[in-house]
Amino acid sequence: MKEFLLVILVAPFVGFLINGLFRNVLSKKIIAFNACGQILISFLFSLVVFSTILESGGAIFEYYNFIKVGSFQIPFALQIDQLSSIFLLIITGVGFLIHVYSASYMKEESSAHFGRYFSYLNLFIFFMLLLVLGANFVIMFIGWEGVGLCSYLLIGYWFKNTEYNYAARKAFVMNRIGDLGFLIAIFWLIAKLDTTSFSIIFSNESLAKLSTLDITAITLLLFVGATGKSAQIPLYTWLPDAMAGPTPVSALIHAATMVTAGVYLVARCNVLYSLAPITQTIIVCIGLATAILAATIALKQNDIKKILAYSTVSQLGFMFFALGLGAYTAAVFHVITHAFFKALLFLGSGSVIHAMGGEQDIRKMGGLSKKLKITYWTFFIGCLAIAGIPPFSGFFSKDAILVSAFAKSPALYFMVLLGALLTAFYMFRLLFITFSGSFRGTKEQQQHLHESPAVMTLPLIILAILSLVAGVIGIPDVLLNGGDKLSEFLSPIIFVNNEHQLSHSTEYLLMGLSTILIIGVIVVAWVLFKKYKTTETVGIGKFFENKWYVDELYNKTIVNSINKLAKICNDIIEKSGIDAVVNGVGRLVHYGSRQLRLLQSGQVGNYILVMVLCMVLVFSFQFIFKK
Repeated sequence: MKEFLLVILVAPFVGFLINGLFRNVLSKKIIAFNACGQILISFLFSLVVFSTILESGGAIFEYYNFIKVGSFQIPFALQIDQLSSIFLLIITGVGFLIHVYSASYMKEESSAHFGRYFSYLNLFIFFMLLLVLGANFVIMFIGWEGVGLCSYLLIGYWFKNTEYNYAARKAFVMNRIGDLGFLIAIFWLIAKLDTTSFSIIFSNESLAKLSTLDITAITLLLFVGATGKSAQIPLYTWLPDAMAGPTPVSALIHAATMVTAGVYLVARCNVLYSLAPITQTIIVCIGLATAILAATIALKQNDIKKILAYSTVSQLGFMFFALGLGAYTAAVFHVITHAFFKALLFLGSGSVIHAMGGEQDIRKMGGLSKKLKITYWTFFIGCLAIAGIPPFSGFFSKDAILVSAFAKSPALYFMVLLGALLTAFYMFRLLFITFSGSFRGTKEQQQHLHESPAVMTLPLIILAILSLVAGVIGIPDVLLNGGDKLSEFLSPIIFVNNEHQLSHSTEYLLMGLSTILIIGVIVVAWVLFKKYKTTETVGIGKFFENKWYVDELYNKTIVNSINKLAKICNDIIEKSGIDAVVNGVGRLVHYGSRQLRLLQSGQVGNYILVMVLCMVLVFSFQFIFKK
């Protein structure tokens, strides 16, 4: 298995090197085949590793000492267990489908840029795999920073567009804010335990060395890192702007990889978080607030990708809400199902944009179900899954979160249920405005409407099937004697709290209530938007459309303040201080050399005069100061 893990990790990196170094000489077919093939190799080996985990459990493999200072050492070690094996399958499986889809979606790019795109995509997968396979916080942090770098490169892929560059820079800077918290947590652990290895830190012996303050501070700092990467309040505004990248990039970042890193981090550290009730309470509050805030914004967005982006922020809020409750398995379950239906929705939106000639405003669409039948039906399945309609996968993962919330507090249950209802409303608003009614675009767009090629629709079909059946891995005991296979599988890694188990009758009641309400919301959306006509947004809708003016608030209070400070530093400290000193030294040298030059005039008479004067000065000095 040790060699298998290296193959899984190295294959995408090899793809990155080949496409990156030879992008100017390779054809598009070879570039696409190489990029997709390397991810397929990782996926196949991930299947083998997963089957091995089912039989024999996890293991840690040390390859060499990465850092060694005296007795302190950090090995380059990879850890494969139940949790990381699931993420391997998600990253490589969904990543492979996105790579295949990209081969057609990006075909209009030149060979050099086509190669650059796929090299970035392969490198992204490599760093994400390193993140989940790392056996200690340092190796994880390398992968953590790597996906941040790759997201910057991919979001700003079309670098000639200044706005896209701003979006990439915004993502990079906001992630660095969160990463600082992660880094401080690592230093804290080193100071207290003299190690960064998970197996040692999570042992009872090490936990006994940490005070309540240590555990609370470390978990909060780790959560700050997760907040940046997984776009939670207040560091969520970069994620909607990340739509500047190509649509497959949006699917990769928002569905299976980068944004789930924060959830993985907290789930991996569940032993620490279970000992930090203050941190858990904070996570519950932030997760719930993020879920509802992002859902309200999604209600009034008109850019098809922006709606899905805020949907991702909202769904991540649900996951962190579950993590804060201690329902770690429910959060991981929702990560799995979300990877399938959100990748499906993003790739479906890409198919729509492709058919519309680049148009992303849903107000200029309508009636597309007649021309884009495969895209429509797969997108419809994705909407049913994210809304939580049985028997689609999203129903089971959301139900696990809702049940956990009710077990903790009925008030929390109804608040998170509100978020679920908002999800169903804005997703079916998107579906009906885009695919129902009459076409509202231009005649030229209408003439060119066509279904996407098979290379794009096949990943949609596969993801639609997965969105339908993936829920079977977490069917609760109350249904069909499900046995909750996922909880059983993750039990060696994730702490399971059976303290607040509900009766079967209560669970049936909660399932029925949420399903009926969600169906009611879908009916309301159908009535309102089946024959959509563009209208002006007013009142609170305008407030939601402008995203609660959070970006404007950040710009006014933080960005503008930093810019003013930078201007002061530039004008006073830089120009009047540092530049003045440096330039002054230059001017002084220049002046001195100009004066010294006069001594070398070339006039012999002057030289004799100076020599005589110097002799007179020497004799005078000796005469005056002689003892």
